[in-house]
Amino acid sequence: MDSTQYILNTIRQEITENNLQLKAIIQDINACIGPLAELHALNSAGRSKISALRKSIDKFGDIAKENKDPELLKEVVLQREQLASTMDAFKKANLKSMLAIEKGAKDELLKPPKAEDTVLRQRQKRDKESMVKMSSNVTDQLLSISRQLADTTQRSAMTLETLVTSSDSVTGTQEELRATSGTISQSGKLLAKYGRREFTDKILMFFAFAFFAACVIYIVQKRLF
Repeated sequence: MDSTQYILNTIRQEITENNLQLKAIIQDINACIGPLAELHALNSAGRSKISALRKSIDKFGDIAKENKDPELLKEVVLQREQLASTMDAFKKANLKSMLAIEKGAKDELLKPPKAEDTVLRQRQKRDKESMVKMSSNVTDQLLSISRQLADTTQRSAMTLETLVTSSDSVTGTQEELRATSGTISQSGKLLAKYGRREFTDKILMFFAFAFFAACVIYIVQKRLF
């Protein structure tokens, strides 16, 4: 096994491990109903794994571009699509947990007051103030994740463009070497397929932005009303 292949295998393993760990964190966030400190810790761990995944995929993509290998470039596109899907799940899990924590706090506040509950009410007031602050922080985090999601989709499109260029070069070389017409036809089908994927990426970016806008509006409404 040459050094390049060894490096690629190592990066693949890193991507797989970080992806599995991120999905486990997302499951924990989905199940989180408080306290806020726990959600904050899970968010921090999740963002760390997302950052590690992005770096590994970028490193893999750089090697694929240097080698101009269509198969490796195709793998990079798939990795970026998977990362975009996982980041979307991360955002949804955060929203679900925030709503669950907010509902729990409201339920506590609506309980009939008792004489011995003075300390508890004061604690709930502090928790509510902390929730407002946490909500603001989560909104900022979701905005950052949405930017990363858009950037990931854009990088995927750029990798796809590189893949198409590499495929064109391969096709030209095959023609110079008097390749068969069947091989040229297959290359054309491959280019069409990747063209459709680029269109799909644009649609995903649009829905990701629309989803984020809806989430921000929902959180702002909750905070104001």
